[in-house]
Amino acid sequence: MAPPTIRRAVEADFGDLWPIFQAVVATGTTYVFAADTPEADAFAYWFGPGVHTWVAEVEGRIVGMYKIVANQRDRGAHVANASFMVAPEGAGRGIGRAMGEDCLRQARALGFHAMQFNFVVSTNRPAVDLWLSLGFRIVGTLPGAFLHDSQGYVDAYVMFRTLNDIPATE
Repeated sequence: MAPPTIRRAVEADFGDLWPIFQAVVATGTTYVFAADTPEADAFAYWFGPGVHTWVAEVEGRIVGMYKIVANQRDRGAHVANASFMVAPEGAGRGIGRAMGEDCLRQARALGFHAMQFNFVVSTNRPAVDLWLSLGFRIVGTLPGAFLHDSQGYVDAYVMFRTLNDIPATE
Protein backbone atom coordinates (compact mmCIF):
# COMPACT_ATOMS: atom_id res chain seq x y z
CA MET A 1 0.00 0.00 0.00
CA ALA A 2 1.32 3.42 -0.98
CA PRO A 3 1.69 6.13 1.68
CA PRO A 4 -1.55 8.02 2.25
CA THR A 5 -2.32 11.49 1.00
CA ILE A 6 -4.17 13.58 3.55
CA ARG A 7 -6.60 16.30 2.56
CA ARG A 8 -9.39 18.34 4.09
CA ALA A 9 -12.69 16.45 3.95
CA VAL A 10 -15.85 17.79 2.37
CA GLU A 11 -19.37 16.68 3.24
CA ALA A 12 -19.58 14.76 -0.04
CA ASP A 13 -16.86 12.42 1.35
CA PHE A 14 -19.27 11.10 3.98
CA GLY A 15 -20.45 8.34 1.64
CA ASP A 16 -16.93 6.89 1.85
CA LEU A 17 -16.53 7.61 5.58
CA TRP A 18 -19.77 5.91 6.62
CA PRO A 19 -18.67 2.31 5.80
CA ILE A 20 -15.39 2.89 7.69
CA PHE A 21 -17.31 4.25 10.67
CA GLN A 22 -19.66 1.24 10.60
CA ALA A 23 -16.79 -1.26 10.37
CA VAL A 24 -14.83 0.35 13.21
CA VAL A 25 -17.73 0.65 15.65
CA ALA A 26 -19.05 -2.82 14.80
CA THR A 27 -16.04 -4.39 16.53
CA GLY A 28 -17.06 -2.98 19.91
CA THR A 29 -13.39 -2.67 20.84
CA THR A 30 -12.29 0.96 20.36
CA TYR A 31 -15.20 3.42 20.17
CA VAL A 32 -18.12 4.15 22.48
CA PHE A 33 -20.61 4.23 19.59
CA ALA A 34 -23.12 1.39 19.32
CA ALA A 35 -22.99 -0.74 16.18
CA ASP A 36 -26.44 0.56 15.23
CA THR A 37 -25.52 4.25 15.50
CA PRO A 38 -27.70 6.11 12.99
CA GLU A 39 -26.02 7.50 9.91
CA ALA A 40 -27.21 11.03 10.79
CA ASP A 41 -25.43 10.80 14.18
CA ALA A 42 -22.20 9.71 12.50
CA PHE A 43 -22.50 12.54 9.99
CA ALA A 44 -22.95 15.09 12.79
CA TYR A 45 -19.93 13.62 14.61
CA TRP A 46 -17.67 14.12 11.58
CA PHE A 47 -19.20 17.26 10.03
CA GLY A 48 -21.07 19.09 12.79
CA PRO A 49 -20.49 22.72 13.80
CA GLY A 50 -16.91 23.45 14.87
CA VAL A 51 -15.61 20.13 13.48
CA HIS A 52 -12.54 20.16 11.20
CA THR A 53 -12.27 16.85 9.30
CA TRP A 54 -9.53 15.37 7.12
CA VAL A 55 -9.33 12.12 5.14
CA ALA A 56 -6.43 9.87 4.26
CA GLU A 57 -6.45 8.49 0.72
CA VAL A 58 -4.45 5.77 -0.94
CA GLU A 59 -4.68 5.59 -4.71
CA GLY A 60 -7.73 7.87 -4.63
CA ARG A 61 -9.62 5.75 -2.09
CA ILE A 62 -10.45 7.02 1.41
CA VAL A 63 -8.86 4.69 3.97
CA GLY A 64 -9.09 6.79 7.13
CA MET A 65 -10.31 9.99 8.66
CA TYR A 66 -9.69 12.25 11.60
CA LYS A 67 -11.35 15.27 13.10
CA ILE A 68 -10.27 18.11 15.35
CA VAL A 69 -12.53 20.02 17.72
CA ALA A 70 -11.97 22.19 20.75
CA ASN A 71 -11.82 19.90 23.77
CA GLN A 72 -13.78 22.40 25.88
CA ARG A 73 -15.50 25.71 25.31
CA ASP A 74 -14.32 29.20 26.18
CA ARG A 75 -11.37 29.05 28.61
CA GLY A 76 -10.58 25.47 27.59
CA ALA A 77 -10.88 26.05 23.85
CA HIS A 78 -7.10 26.33 23.37
CA VAL A 79 -6.83 22.55 23.87
CA ALA A 80 -7.79 20.42 20.86
CA ASN A 81 -9.43 17.03 20.88
CA ALA A 82 -9.25 14.62 17.96
CA SER A 83 -10.77 11.35 16.80
CA PHE A 84 -9.35 8.90 14.28
CA MET A 85 -10.66 5.94 12.30
CA VAL A 86 -8.77 3.72 9.87
CA ALA A 87 -10.47 1.28 7.52
CA PRO A 88 -9.86 -2.26 8.83
CA GLU A 89 -7.93 -3.24 5.68
CA GLY A 90 -5.57 -0.30 6.29
CA ALA A 91 -4.64 -1.26 9.86
CA GLY A 92 -0.90 -1.56 10.50
CA ARG A 93 0.06 0.24 7.29
CA GLY A 94 1.10 3.63 8.66
CA ILE A 95 -2.20 5.38 7.96
CA GLY A 96 -2.85 6.18 11.61
CA ARG A 97 0.67 7.55 12.06
CA ALA A 98 0.41 9.72 8.95
CA MET A 99 -2.92 11.09 10.14
CA GLY A 100 -1.61 11.58 13.70
CA GLU A 101 1.40 13.57 12.49
CA ASP A 102 -0.77 15.63 10.17
CA CYS A 103 -3.31 16.20 12.94
CA LEU A 104 -0.69 17.72 15.23
CA ARG A 105 0.36 20.15 12.48
CA GLN A 106 -3.24 21.02 11.63
CA ALA A 107 -4.16 21.56 15.29
CA ARG A 108 -1.25 23.94 15.67
CA ALA A 109 -2.23 25.74 12.45
CA LEU A 110 -5.76 26.12 13.84
CA GLY A 111 -4.25 27.90 16.85
CA PHE A 112 -4.48 25.17 19.48
CA HIS A 113 -1.79 25.04 22.18
CA ALA A 114 -2.26 21.41 23.25
CA MET A 115 -4.20 18.26 22.43
CA GLN A 116 -6.07 15.93 24.74
CA PHE A 117 -7.66 12.57 24.07
CA ASN A 118 -10.38 12.01 26.64
CA PHE A 119 -11.03 8.32 26.07
CA VAL A 120 -8.37 6.02 24.58
CA VAL A 121 -9.35 2.42 25.26
CA SER A 122 -6.47 0.80 27.14
CA THR A 123 -6.72 -2.47 25.23
CA ASN A 124 -6.31 -0.63 21.92
CA ARG A 125 -2.53 -1.05 22.07
CA PRO A 126 -1.84 0.14 18.52
CA ALA A 127 -3.50 3.49 19.32
CA VAL A 128 -1.96 3.81 22.79
CA ASP A 129 1.51 3.03 21.43
CA LEU A 130 1.07 5.42 18.50
CA TRP A 131 0.04 8.31 20.73
CA LEU A 132 2.88 7.65 23.15
CA SER A 133 5.33 7.65 20.23
CA LEU A 134 3.92 11.00 19.08
CA GLY A 135 4.62 12.64 22.43
CA PHE A 136 1.37 12.10 24.33
CA ARG A 137 1.44 11.10 27.99
CA ILE A 138 -1.17 9.13 29.88
CA VAL A 139 -2.36 11.67 32.43
CA GLY A 140 -5.28 9.73 33.79
CA THR A 141 -6.87 6.30 33.89
CA LEU A 142 -10.64 5.83 33.95
CA PRO A 143 -11.10 2.42 35.59
CA GLY A 144 -13.56 0.14 33.77
CA ALA A 145 -14.92 3.07 31.74
CA PHE A 146 -15.27 1.18 28.43
CA LEU A 147 -17.45 -1.86 27.83
CA HIS A 148 -15.32 -3.91 25.45
CA ASP A 149 -17.24 -6.36 23.28
CA SER A 150 -15.21 -9.42 24.32
CA GLN A 151 -13.20 -8.34 27.40
CA GLY A 152 -15.93 -6.66 29.42
CA TYR A 153 -15.15 -3.49 31.35
CA VAL A 154 -11.66 -2.18 30.58
CA ASP A 155 -9.85 1.03 31.44
CA ALA A 156 -9.71 4.11 29.25
CA TYR A 157 -6.89 6.62 29.25
CA VAL A 158 -6.82 10.40 29.14
CA MET A 159 -3.79 11.35 27.04
CA PHE A 160 -2.27 14.82 26.64
CA ARG A 161 0.51 16.69 24.88
CA THR A 162 1.40 20.31 24.28
CA LEU A 163 1.91 21.54 20.74
CA ASN A 164 4.85 23.85 21.59
CA ASP A 165 7.24 21.74 19.52
CA ILE A 166 5.00 21.69 16.43
CA PRO A 167 5.94 24.46 13.99
CA ALA A 168 3.15 26.98 13.42
CA THR A 169 2.11 27.06 9.76
CA GLU A 170 -0.67 28.72 7.83
